[in-house]
Amino acid sequence: MQTPDITPRSWAMVLALGFVWGATFLFMEIALRGITPLWLAAGRIGFAMLLTVVIWRMLGGKLFLSQEKAWGALIVVGVLSTAVPFVLLSWGLQYVTSGFAGVSMAAVALMVLPLAHFFVPGERMTLRRLIGFLVGFAGVAILIGPEALAQSGEALEPLGRLACLAAAGCYAVSSVTMRRMPPVDSFGLAAVPLIIGSAFVIPLAWLQEGPPPLPDQQTLLVVAILGLLPTAGANLLRVLVIRSAGPVFMSLTNYQVPLWSVCLGVLLLGEPLRPSLLIALVLILAGVFVSQWGALRRLFGR
Repeated sequence: MQTPDITPRSWAMVLALGFVWGATFLFMEIALRGITPLWLAAGRIGFAMLLTVVIWRMLGGKLFLSQEKAWGALIVVGVLSTAVPFVLLSWGLQYVTSGFAGVSMAAVALMVLPLAHFFVPGERMTLRRLIGFLVGFAGVAILIGPEALAQSGEALEPLGRLACLAAAGCYAVSSVTMRRMPPVDSFGLAAVPLIIGSAFVIPLAWLQEGPPPLPDQQTLLVVAILGLLPTAGANLLRVLVIRSAGPVFMSLTNYQVPLWSVCLGVLLLGEPLRPSLLIALVLILAGVFVSQWGALRRLFGR
């Protein structure tokens, strides 16, 4: 396993991922007006799987690039990076705002730091990173505190928030597992987990919600956008970042997502901009600044 290599290209990919995933929650809320939660997850991941597999096969369809195989790790990545978190987020967004769901994704970084310290060479949690971890943790604590939980009249909002945080845990474990895998083709690593995820989500949607619905044209368009950009395209970028720059650097994406999610929710959905969200954002962004200080200095040549 190589030492993480953080380049200007890595920063560009992380910035793109932050914006795309920040907008995802907005599109999911729109889609949920015309489709059930599990079929939204199934449609999104199914479309992304077909698109990614076609491109992967056109490029040769290679997977492992050495004699070492890691099918068990690949299954873990497939289930925890697609199927389970998609279901959790689709269900949770019925009871929380897109802004909260976006901010909760910042918890991925807080989970990745200690996991990477123990399981990924070259990703030790130094004092600087630990301070960033604690600052970010304070932001998340404010985010899920009593004031935040009391803001909605939905009876199932607390469970919806827990579902969003559980999805964050899935992404953290899958990122560390992906980094530890042997040499593998990037498109293959993006495609196979989507295949595994589809095999899990589509039957589950059929069992829980019956045959696939026939949504209106607008809903179909939104589901297609969710499959193309934040699922197929962003999934490939995620693979490239984790395999080159490492899971801790990848966690920068999850610090950006709340900012884009809250801004888009306020501007386009008319969601309230509450003080607790702003305080959480400040602390979480401060956490990433401290934890990634070395990478920021290298970016600007200082």
